[in-house]
Amino acid sequence: MEIIKKYFSGLSVDQMAQFEQLEVLYENWNAKINVISRKDIGRLYERHVLHSLAIARFIRFVPGTKVLDVGTGGGFPGIPLAIFFPGTRFHLVDSVGKKIKVVSEIINSLGITNVTSQQIRAEQLRSKYDFIVSRAVTNLPEFVGWIGRAISSTHHNAIPNGVIFLKGGNLEGEIKPFRKTAFIQEISGYFDEEFFKTKKLVYLPL
Repeated sequence: MEIIKKYFSGLSVDQMAQFEQLEVLYENWNAKINVISRKDIGRLYERHVLHSLAIARFIRFVPGTKVLDVGTGGGFPGIPLAIFFPGTRFHLVDSVGKKIKVVSEIINSLGITNVTSQQIRAEQLRSKYDFIVSRAVTNLPEFVGWIGRAISSTHHNAIPNGVIFLKGGNLEGEIKPFRKTAFIQEISGYFDEEFFKTKKLVYLPL
């Protein structure tokens, strides 16, 4: 939890309490349904919560923004972002039912009211969103093929609507079709822990 305080000041009492609850909730649920790697559960705040909050360093969503988290898994990046942006509406989806069960239970335990979850494939969604976020679900061209039509053409934020993708490694190949429009941010520019040296945030306006 200290690592969150290191980079984000000004959190409310409620936000601090919700972030603090994440550790126990994920430890309990992960013992029943494995949604986080066993080697990572002890570093939850660094490798999952703070990693998710790289998006909060890139953009401050204005109240009323609608964000879709595709392939949310155990609720990342959606749950930390929903805590951080209480005025933003988040919809977390995954095709795996047991993962959505964990996500729903954690949302309910935290009492977060600005986030919903659903077991569904991204291609089946019919609603429109301002931004679509994800952590390394698949390669970017395939991902855009799934969700491109779900992005609203009405803009409310400081940057145009689009995809915000968290991923590591060499992205040169999958970025190639979007090289004129994609923006890549090294997450090590936000956070100085060793874990983030190979992590990147990709923003693609659509």
